[in-house]
This record gives sequence, structure tokens and C-alpha cells, in this order.
Amino acid sequence: MRGISRGGFCALAWSLVLIGSAIAQPAANAGCTATPSAAGTQTWRCNNGITIVAESGARFELNDANRDGHIDSVELSSKALLVEVPRKPGGNPFKVLTPQAIAAVRGTKWAVDVAEAKTSVFVANGRVGVARRAARGRGVVLGPGQGVDVEAAGPLTVKTLTVKTWGQPRVDALMARLGQ
Repeated sequence: MRGISRGGFCALAWSLVLIGSAIAQPAANAGCTATPSAAGTQTWRCNNGITIVAESGARFELNDANRDGHIDSVELSSKALLVEVPRKPGGNPFKVLTPQAIAAVRGTKWAVDVAEAKTSVFVANGRVGVARRAARGRGVVLGPGQGVDVEAAGPLTVKTLTVKTWGQPRVDALMARLGQ
């Protein structure tokens, strides 16, 4: 995979998955409503077309940084979410922030899973830019079927971040947690 600058990955199209028992702290007027869904998950549908499926027990916060009544990011601290972001021209990409990583997209479907000192990102379709949260500089771009594990320590560069095509058992296990 090729490296991208911090600003470059923000221009990519994407959506993501985050999993856990849904304990969300929505931003005021974020424009999202939650309903129970399959396998104990919770589905959040937002007025800007974003859909988030939260694994049971997931801990996350919906954010509306520019206070326009639409969420523009999610802060995920445990478990997983599946995020689907509709494609839209221009503007800032939707972001998922974890203790280890930032994943950003415009118009895709992908998953993010936080466990202890690691964040895993998997792309179902579209492209997702992933960078280490604490570091400046380069990240990687993931395509359909690809994933990456971001450890808590060490720089996130193309040389240290191994992008892999995930095996079907790993994909199936993650998606099952999300009721997919």
C-alpha cells in the first residue's frame, strides 16, 4: 500500500466498523437515533445518511465538531462499530478516532475494532485512510478486503504497518459480532 499524508487520507472515501455493547454518548443535536438490531447490536441512523452498527457493550461517543446538527466523527474506546458513510462530494471526511488510530473516509463501508492496546480496521468496500493517532505524517490506504492492526506503540508508517487481506474466518467473526 502506498503512504499518504495526514491531509491526504482525509480526502478519501470511507466508512467504518466499530463493535461493542452500545454505550453511546451522543453529542447534543447530533441528529442520530438508535434502535435495537440483530445479535444484541444497536443501529444508529443519522440525519446525514450515516449508519452505525454498534456491538453490544461498545463504548463510543458521537461528535458534531462544527455544531451543524450532523455527526462528523465517532470516538471509540472499546469494542467495535460498523460504519457506513454515503458518498458525498467535498467537505470533510467522517472520522473514527480510537486510542491508537484515526480512520477517515467519504462514502464507504468499513469496520473498526478496539481491544486493549490495538485497533483493527477492515474495509468491506471503498477506501479508508488509517494513521496512528498520536503521530504526524504518513499512514496507509486500505481497499476492499484489506485490514490493518494498529498497535499502541511504535510509528505508523508503510514500513511498520502491515496491510493484509483478511481471511474469511476473521471477517466472518467480526461481522457476526455486528449482526451482519
